[in-house]
Amino acid sequence: MLSYFETRTRIIALLAIGASLAALLLRIGGGGSVAVFVASAVGLAGLAAMVGEGTEQLGHRLGPGATGVLQSALGNLPELFIGLFALRAGLVDVVRSALVGSILANTLLVLGLAFVAGGLRHGPQTFGTNQTKMMSTLLILAVAAIAIPTIATSPGQPDQGHATELSVIVSIVLLAVFVASVPYSIGRGPGVGTAESAESAESAKSAEHVWPLWLAIGSLFLAALGAVFVSDWFVEALRPAMSALGMSETFAGLVVVAIAGNAVENVVGVQAMLRDKGDLAISLILNSSLQVALALTPVLVILSLVMGGAALTLVVSPLLVAALALATLLAAFIVIDGESSWLEGLALIGLYVIVAASVWWGQPIG
Repeated sequence: MLSYFETRTRIIALLAIGASLAALLLRIGGGGSVAVFVASAVGLAGLAAMVGEGTEQLGHRLGPGATGVLQSALGNLPELFIGLFALRAGLVDVVRSALVGSILANTLLVLGLAFVAGGLRHGPQTFGTNQTKMMSTLLILAVAAIAIPTIATSPGQPDQGHATELSVIVSIVLLAVFVASVPYSIGRGPGVGTAESAESAESAKSAEHVWPLWLAIGSLFLAALGAVFVSDWFVEALRPAMSALGMSETFAGLVVVAIAGNAVENVVGVQAMLRDKGDLAISLILNSSLQVALALTPVLVILSLVMGGAALTLVVSPLLVAALALATLLAAFIVIDGESSWLEGLALIGLYVIVAASVWWGQPIG
């Protein structure tokens, strides 16, 4: 079986298995919560990478458009499991912050790092404007989907006391937009969750590294199954680990959990920009934000209603609404002209650091 794996894939598989086993042994052996948290976070990153590898292999048989749809469905499995276990543990605010944090981390931090890395190596870089216009439009919709429930349910507003009902309606709308993107993705190739087909073709593996169908499906199944258990350990260690580190609940979700759930996608996007593949990098990074906003968030809102306990709503603090709005406007303004520079990337990173610093001194996680 290992003969089908490239060296990079073998390293990822060993990392996923090793870190997951380490998290299990630390958990059984009474290791510190911080150690379990770190090991499980690394294990989740490795398992997410294996999901990506398996999806890419299936793409050789499905084509770029259908592969993008599959990536949308499977790419956020670790984040979905983290969200479900965190909701079960009563960490509703952490889940809400993590969802917003995933959008901010991709739109500001990862996109900024990609622009800085690519700009310092290649100078100003260019990419297509058609996909950036579509992504900017959908990102604005994502901001509106959070801003409107937050404003409409505030004291004195007509929807006060109906945050759950309004959140469900908005979630259904977001899912409808996501479902509508599926035939668009299959029909045209690029879409929500896909990269430019030309870039995908250029980055396709050679024939000798194509896995058998059973190996691709088996890898996906095992990685997803592993992510279920490791996500549970991750969430179990989250509260005591963050408490020991003195982090606020909002910071834990907005920064720590969000970055842990997107670690692999972040690295791949930056690497694409370093290879001067601007279209691929923009598609990977911004589509990751859109997947969270249009699919993962509404799914968790609806599932929280059938899980019992506190319902997850789209009502967040005014600070997070402002952060989302500013992040979307800044990112859209930068990418809309189809050109980037390292200084623009630095501006994106700067805004992310400001937002992260603003929630450090919040309510401690208990």
